[in-house]
Amino acid sequence: MADAKVIPFDDDRSRGSGTGGASGGAVPRPARRRGTGGRRPGAAEPAPVREVQPLPVPDTGEPSDAEAAADGGDGGLEPPDTGEPSDAEAAADGGDGGLERRIAGGLAFLRRRLTGEYEVDDFGYDAELTDQVLMSLLRPVYENYFRVEVKGVENIPAEGGALIVANHSGTLPLDGLMMQVAVHDHHPADRHLRLLAADLVFVLPVVNELARKLGHTLACAEDAERLLAQGELVGVMPEGFKGIGKPFGERYKLQRFGRGGFVSTALRQGAPIIPCSIVGAEEIYPMIGNSKTLARLLGFPYFPLTPTFPWLGPLGAVPLPTKWTIQFGEPIPTDGYAPEAAEDPMLMFNLTDQVREQIQHTLYKLLVQRRSVFF
Repeated sequence: MADAKVIPFDDDRSRGSGTGGASGGAVPRPARRRGTGGRRPGAAEPAPVREVQPLPVPDTGEPSDAEAAADGGDGGLEPPDTGEPSDAEAAADGGDGGLERRIAGGLAFLRRRLTGEYEVDDFGYDAELTDQVLMSLLRPVYENYFRVEVKGVENIPAEGGALIVANHSGTLPLDGLMMQVAVHDHHPADRHLRLLAADLVFVLPVVNELARKLGHTLACAEDAERLLAQGELVGVMPEGFKGIGKPFGERYKLQRFGRGGFVSTALRQGAPIIPCSIVGAEEIYPMIGNSKTLARLLGFPYFPLTPTFPWLGPLGAVPLPTKWTIQFGEPIPTDGYAPEAAEDPMLMFNLTDQVREQIQHTLYKLLVQRRSVFF
């Protein structure tokens, strides 16, 4: 709407002066005579008007209405800083600046994928794909399905090589993946866990590629020593298939830790050993039987029979939503031993037994503290 024009009250045009007024028939005002102040001749002099002095206004410390109006109506007070952007700032930003940045980042990621402008290390680890895609797929399972609680993550060193040794269970190796998410999301130094996996992982189609992208490598002393020498955080589950495929009746009872090869690897690199105990994975697939015939036909170390699999088909392969706890224990240092200590079988046996006992003791403690399998 156009601005209204304000016409002054003493403008003769607004009162029809002349003959070109809006009404056309307005009577012109008589002109005042000069020198008489507009009085008729012989008229009495008007009484003098007394000047009224304004009363003083007491000073209350508050600004007057005129001062407040001149100050913008807010008394000169600045709006409180709430940390949130103002309406004007939000409007200037378009209201969706974060969304635009995410879209731009996603498009840049796709461009690098299509053009091959990304890096992988000698083991096939793709850090960008892991951070932006694979962890995003695992995180809902970790946070919303298993509701993992992490303890003792501060025991993992902020830098340098270290070996995390954990118990293994659950029929399928989901415990290793959840431990990897726990380190990735909760460690203050944003460290990445490089897991040592069995040979079977690297012969399965699709699984092989995904495992390499996630930073997994073959569970052998050579690869483990290379990673530790590079200052990586390495994870190993010495129970192997004996732990992951044990019957439900033997849950949370640690199996043999092999011949202590992980201790020898840590001693050669002087890397600390960090025991890790995982509670909750044992119940996701309660293994009540093992079909050895099908296992031999398929080339698997075992073929699990659970209350739901294979009786319910693909639906039976859905894990039960148990409540998990992952606790990282205090590190066991190895840098105080001489280099030749890695060849001492008695020392390796003692350190292996120490790690195993610490993990078993923590498992029992966590089980006592657990209120329920699912809550």
